[in-house]
Amino acid sequence: MSSYREDIYAYAKKKYEAEPEYLWQRYPGYAVLRHKDNAKWFGLIMDLPAERLGLPGSEIVEILNVKLSDAMLTDMLVQQEGFLRGYHISHGNWISILLDGTVPIDEVLRWLDESYLNTASNAEKQKMRPPKEWIVPSNPKYYDIQAAFRDAKEIDWKQGKGIKAGDTVYMYLGAPVSAILYKCEVTKTNIPFKFDEGNVHITSLMKIRLLKQYSPEQFPFEKLKREFGIHAVRGPRGVPPALSEALK
Repeated sequence: MSSYREDIYAYAKKKYEAEPEYLWQRYPGYAVLRHKDNAKWFGLIMDLPAERLGLPGSEIVEILNVKLSDAMLTDMLVQQEGFLRGYHISHGNWISILLDGTVPIDEVLRWLDESYLNTASNAEKQKMRPPKEWIVPSNPKYYDIQAAFRDAKEIDWKQGKGIKAGDTVYMYLGAPVSAILYKCEVTKTNIPFKFDEGNVHITSLMKIRLLKQYSPEQFPFEKLKREFGIHAVRGPRGVPPALSEALK
């Protein structure tokens, strides 16, 4: 009986530092793959008679149970050869994938990745998401960012919720400038820092490195509002696709 079991173990160990756990003495061929932080399962390999899966024959087959993102995707996949409703854990959009070669190994691993994401903690999902672009406001009444960037190419800034290292931030300078002035890369986040004075509350910092400077005439607030639908910049916010292209 050919199986992808060892390929899956090697992949999970290399990518997710997850080792198979054999939890049931009665079922020595059942192995769980779980997250390190929240201990949730993202994969369950089982060996069982084909007839229990509604398949012809009585030979032992191996399956991988994974969790998908929604019911529609689940319904689509189980119409394809090699995909079945999740054996014993059908609730929550779990499916079973045959590990006998019916489904190519690359596709099996793709759905293992999907399951890892769907069962991950919010903190883990945040780490895994691709880089994102943000507009971040700067109030000249509290901090002179122009002077800071004249003195250094990398500065500390108030940590924005949801922002992580590798993201891009476009610094919007408030009145009287009222324009995007800087493109920066976030190089480090979650630097401990405590500051509380009036309207300014800071619990952590991030480091931002200057990549590009714009003149105040290029992206003033009126243009942001008129052409890109941005009517206020009161906190970190995503960058619309059209503005992202223009800023580049």
